[in-house]
Amino acid sequence: MNTHSERIIRWGIIGPGKIAHKFARDLKEIPHTELYAVASRHPGRAEAFANEHNAAKAFGNHEALAQDPTVDAVYIATPHSLHEYYSVMCLSHKKAVLCEKPLAMNTAQVEKMIAASKTHQVLLMEAMWTAFLPHFQAAVEMVRDGVLGEITSIEADFGFHPPFNPESRLFSKQLGGGSLLDIGIYPLFLSMAMLGKPVNIDAHATFVETGVDSSCQITLQYDRNAKAQLFSTVLKETPTVAVIRGREGTLKIHPRFHESSSFTVEKSGKTERFTFTNRGEGFVHEIEHFCNLLRNGETESPVMTFDNSRELIGLLDAVREKIGLHYED
Repeated sequence: MNTHSERIIRWGIIGPGKIAHKFARDLKEIPHTELYAVASRHPGRAEAFANEHNAAKAFGNHEALAQDPTVDAVYIATPHSLHEYYSVMCLSHKKAVLCEKPLAMNTAQVEKMIAASKTHQVLLMEAMWTAFLPHFQAAVEMVRDGVLGEITSIEADFGFHPPFNPESRLFSKQLGGGSLLDIGIYPLFLSMAMLGKPVNIDAHATFVETGVDSSCQITLQYDRNAKAQLFSTVLKETPTVAVIRGREGTLKIHPRFHESSSFTVEKSGKTERFTFTNRGEGFVHEIEHFCNLLRNGETESPVMTFDNSRELIGLLDAVREKIGLHYED
């Protein structure tokens, strides 16, 4: 018989795309977990994914997965516009939900998901994997401990150049596409973790023919004149670094900052490099955290809290308003 700490968590995946493959590979690195089921609207896709990752079941119907009594937790990796629907569905069937970022399309949807978690008393967490990586936690701790002195500025970018496909999740308005929700969320999350809530937000964007943003430039103003300059784009590769400047030192997170394994601190004329080890493809850390919460009967993460998700979606909503990006409700 398994002890409490060894209880096997049996996972289901909804949305077997590229990121779900990474998740499934990392799940194999974690003891007392297994991928049990996968669901897709395209049965053949679900079966291929299940065969590749040794899942016992493949469903061509998402609700069938949510209703399966063997499933303990569901990882939702669909396009953004479907996050709320599938999360609430799974929570209503008493399945713990780890949902990819952004948690939903807007604040109203996020509140519905949190309400469902509380109503059914089931664990819900936004899968902001960066929050669980060792380098990021160490950098946040240094800033909060005052190692850099009072923070004066943050600069962070994230850019890559995928081929333009108007029907892909990156460029389709119906699927919640655009650089802001897909990758701009990382610089925003970094600033939120380091400096909290801004007092003023300004933003400018360029758009593609499908009506989603191709690039987004964000300026966040904080108390004491601290400022964050953030940038996301799907038009070109960018360095994807983060630089946090304080009155007593500078911390630079090396590329790509959201999944890095190192950063440097320059202080008093000296430069020190800090190196960390990310397990698997980087998802192991958040999955372990989630599984431990589930085993302990928790319904909210102390690391990626509901308030964290609320604040993050609030920032995204405010930026979208500034750049005039509106999705269908």
